[in-house]
Amino acid sequence: MKPSSSRHLYLASQSPRRLELLRQVGLEPTLLPLRVAPLRADVDETPLPDEPALEYVLRLAQAKAEAGVKAQSGRKLPPWPILAADTTVTLDGHILGKPASAAEAAAMLRRYSGRAHTALTGVAAAYLGLIRVCHSESVVTFKALSEAEIDAYLASREAFDKAGGYGIQGRAALFIQHLSGSYSGVMGLPLYETSELLKTVGFEIL
Repeated sequence: MKPSSSRHLYLASQSPRRLELLRQVGLEPTLLPLRVAPLRADVDETPLPDEPALEYVLRLAQAKAEAGVKAQSGRKLPPWPILAADTTVTLDGHILGKPASAAEAAAMLRRYSGRAHTALTGVAAAYLGLIRVCHSESVVTFKALSEAEIDAYLASREAFDKAGGYGIQGRAALFIQHLSGSYSGVMGLPLYETSELLKTVGFEIL
């Protein structure tokens, strides 16, 4: 398989952080929305009963990549590679998604206070008829948080569109005592793992 020399690929995600990370390494990503009529290819992100967090993020990443392939074909788009990803946070065996309210976000932050939790990101790459998946696992330790710090973070509005209720690249960086794993993985797209994954479908970043 001859590696592609193009800088173009599709991102089957609405995440501005993933776009930013791909541009950071010199790529030219184009958003591939999955919820555009008439060829909607939406993915149900509800966890299955008793589904382990790692299986959950890998399943969703692959499902989004498969939906992206259908959207690409149906819309007759250029045959660039498709990347998809899903990130979740786990603590005490529970998957913590995006908070639906300020109360839910505050409860998440209180649970992280003075403890370590795990951030998981599943990534899928689709190209030339192949779909491959990988993941990144990171352990993030928060300092003990005061109620004033939690209230101030909620007031920043950073918590409400992010898995686990915080963004490592924003003000929550002030809470993180230690990170073991991938900074970009916690942010939403582990760049090392993504680069290696793309190679397996015939696309070289460098």
